[in-house]
Amino acid sequence: MSAPPVPGRRPRRRTTAAFATAGLVIAATALAGLVPGAASASSHREAPLIAADPPVDNTDTYAFVSPDKSDTVTLVANWYPFQEPNGGPNFYPWATHAHYDINVDSDGNGKPDLTFRWQFHTQDLRDNTTFLYNNGVVNNLDDKTLLFRQTYDLTELRGGKTVKTLIKGGSVAPSDTGPAGMPHYGRLRDQAISDLPDGGGKAFAGQAADSFFLDLRVFDLLYGANLSEAGQDTLKGYNVNTLAIQVPKDYLALDEDAKANPVIGVWSDTEKQSTILSPGKKLSVGPYVQVSRLGNPLVNEVVTAAGMKDGFNGSVPASDGSNTALVNRVLKPEVPALIQAIYGIKAPATPRNDLLEIFATGIAKDALGGKAPIQVDLNSQLLNKGVDPAKFVPAEELRLNMAVPVAGKPSRLGVLGGDVQGFPNGRRLADDVLDIELQALEGAVQPDGSAKIVKALAAGDGVDSSPKPFGAHFPYVALPYDQGVNTQ
Repeated sequence: MSAPPVPGRRPRRRTTAAFATAGLVIAATALAGLVPGAASASSHREAPLIAADPPVDNTDTYAFVSPDKSDTVTLVANWYPFQEPNGGPNFYPWATHAHYDINVDSDGNGKPDLTFRWQFHTQDLRDNTTFLYNNGVVNNLDDKTLLFRQTYDLTELRGGKTVKTLIKGGSVAPSDTGPAGMPHYGRLRDQAISDLPDGGGKAFAGQAADSFFLDLRVFDLLYGANLSEAGQDTLKGYNVNTLAIQVPKDYLALDEDAKANPVIGVWSDTEKQSTILSPGKKLSVGPYVQVSRLGNPLVNEVVTAAGMKDGFNGSVPASDGSNTALVNRVLKPEVPALIQAIYGIKAPATPRNDLLEIFATGIAKDALGGKAPIQVDLNSQLLNKGVDPAKFVPAEELRLNMAVPVAGKPSRLGVLGGDVQGFPNGRRLADDVLDIELQALEGAVQPDGSAKIVKALAAGDGVDSSPKPFGAHFPYVALPYDQGVNTQ
């Protein structure tokens, strides 16, 4: 891959052995993302507790320079997996006792410098009169036929403190109940896009088709031990709840200067209150506690043992480097050994410092004390002029270099396909992260940043694109499916 625009070379830094060792934890965590279709897709129902609470379950996070407005960045995060379009009469509301967050780390310390926080409110007009979500055709969000409505407040937090309210009472696009009741869902989506103050961008909350695409037939000896069982998109037909925000690059950058500090780290999380049942109602009580977390795709599924998954969901990126419980599962990763046993493809030697660089520090020549295995400057916060190297920590984040221009001919394989705007430099909706990560796991990334594709696994899972087209404009995600999964 060719080197992207970065704000000048910085002198090599002294990095302690402890830094590198701690970073190995994240490299191992990243291995979870390199298994084809491991668990239930990216982060769908990946841990015991969150599997029982789908409205607050993060599924995927995306970060990319807006293709039609290249002076801005779009951040997208999804929740509430496996929404079957026929799932009425209550369908799929956002939880009202939760904080839905998209976080940005611009200085590389694993802590959010900026958080966009959505909190939802419900108006249920059905009472004792009907079970219907809508009792007639809904052409507009303010139609009286829409009986279940939600709104949101969007606030901006800097340094963990609320700075200002960006949107008060924003409209949520409802669950799509079907073509008869909501024949023009695209119109409802357009009405749910809100402008941020002072020309600061746009925000959206509503339902969308699940953007992730993959085959989950991994559990039968990794696609039948010969890839004969690959090729069916398991998530086709299912919807998710989506949050999206589009803001100028400077808004996200360290010191609000994207030219000097173009690299950011992104992850989403959910915090919720405890709930108790009283006669006829459910009450939310107590402090907000983080219950879900999502940066890079496919992280908390395979590497962490079952007893560790809930803890990972409750942790923060700043603590990743000191998570000793993961270390023992990193030094001898299981997945390459499984691929070797089943397919006869030799597992790369450990420790995997290339994965450490890709997932824990971002890709930069100066990573790991100037001994980075991938000698390319791409997407580490160490490339930001304003970053203090002494405060930089390895952390599992989705890192984006906002200075990389929009690709004229995007490759689904992102960086491995010679397209440095794609994953793992951020994540676009059409990036085939499953195939990318499988190849990275098997050692496809070379020291000069080029790719040596493992031909035996070049076909990946056989699912190369989303069955529903993505949009050309914000919020870009595809409109929700409105037919039953078993009819697709």
